[in-house]
Amino acid sequence: MEPLVSKTEFRNAMARVCAPVNVITTNGPAGRGGFTATAMCSVTDEPPTLLVCMNRNSTQCGLFIENRRFCVNVLSHDHRDLAGHFAGATQDMAARYAAADWVEMSSGSFAVKDAIVSLDCELAEARLLGTHHILIGRVVGIRSRSDGNALLYFDRNYVHVPTQLGSFGG
Repeated sequence: MEPLVSKTEFRNAMARVCAPVNVITTNGPAGRGGFTATAMCSVTDEPPTLLVCMNRNSTQCGLFIENRRFCVNVLSHDHRDLAGHFAGATQDMAARYAAADWVEMSSGSFAVKDAIVSLDCELAEARLLGTHHILIGRVVGIRSRSDGNALLYFDRNYVHVPTQLGSFGG
């Protein structure tokens, strides 16, 4: 059966969805890893849980699943180069980590020292759906800062939101 929406149509539509840029790290018995992702969102606050999507063809999938922990680092506009390193511009993991200052979280994963917020997670569940693993993490620790502007991704480019534009509550 032919899909109603093509892969290209879907990708082009999703490129029009603004998303925060995150570096997702892991550290544990399987080793240290990290990648850049925009596919991250909250699942529930009872218990605090989020999800991250990771391409199943990534050589790091086994690391994240075996370590059973990861840290979501929401990047600031100052982290554009770091996002590029973890998006594949730099293949060597040690070189990727050398591009920032880090703080070890209680789980053993590393947080970007000056990230907007870092969410330390224990892997609750990993599900494979189509081309991606959905990593569901229970949040076990949080680091945050009160200043800085988030690095966003929109229309296949990094964008900068310089000030707060308003609020819808919360």
